[in-house]
Amino acid sequence: MSKNIQGKVVVITGASSGLGEATARHLAALGAHVVLGARRQDRLDAIVREIAAAGGKAIAHPIDVTNKEDLSALVAKAVEAFGRIDVMINNAGLMAISPISQLRVEEWDRMIDINIKGVLYGIAAALPLFEQQASGHFINISSVAGIKVFSPGGSVYSGTKFAVRAISDGLRHEVGGNIRTTTIEPGAVDSELKFGSGHQPSAEVVGEFYKKAIPADSVARAIAYAIEQPADVDINEIVLRPTAQDF
Repeated sequence: MSKNIQGKVVVITGASSGLGEATARHLAALGAHVVLGARRQDRLDAIVREIAAAGGKAIAHPIDVTNKEDLSALVAKAVEAFGRIDVMINNAGLMAISPISQLRVEEWDRMIDINIKGVLYGIAAALPLFEQQASGHFINISSVAGIKVFSPGGSVYSGTKFAVRAISDGLRHEVGGNIRTTTIEPGAVDSELKFGSGHQPSAEVVGEFYKKAIPADSVARAIAYAIEQPADVDINEIVLRPTAQDF
């Protein structure tokens, strides 16, 4: 267990699979109290049972990150169960890759709603409590595609992840002092994210690209590193990729 993680209350969106699930399991094993949010209640319940069976503390609440009331309810559930929250991990994401010329506008809207608004709604839900506590830690999941545009095909996705990085940096500047902000920018990580493309030729390219993916717990360990630092140390940004990934 980690002294600076044990007993911390950590809220995680997109927690029913992939990075969110791996992070919930890893942090719970380190002694955190984890609060899982996602759409699939059955998956959440199974993960909570398995964490509890391993001796960890976890609860879950079904949410859709495109609904700001759901994020408020998730934070309220955490406070009801554990009295506070210490870390808000805005992880839920959608990667729908296709050339802009395909004009898959509904997918653009969905990525904006999940990847940008979902993060903002998580911030809005947790920030008043963090300010009241005079402590807290936002961890927002961007991407290497938020540093370099993934093109062709990922221009809109990159736009949403550039936005997460910009919002996070501005948030750190505006509320820093007692509240920490970390942006995680993973490369190809094994998760359901790679299944988000409705455009078949793009989906095939993504599938090939993800053959070099690293396990989701690679990101979980990076998140734990950011959390376990002393309160006066704010890890602002972590970029991690498969060694074989050149993008």
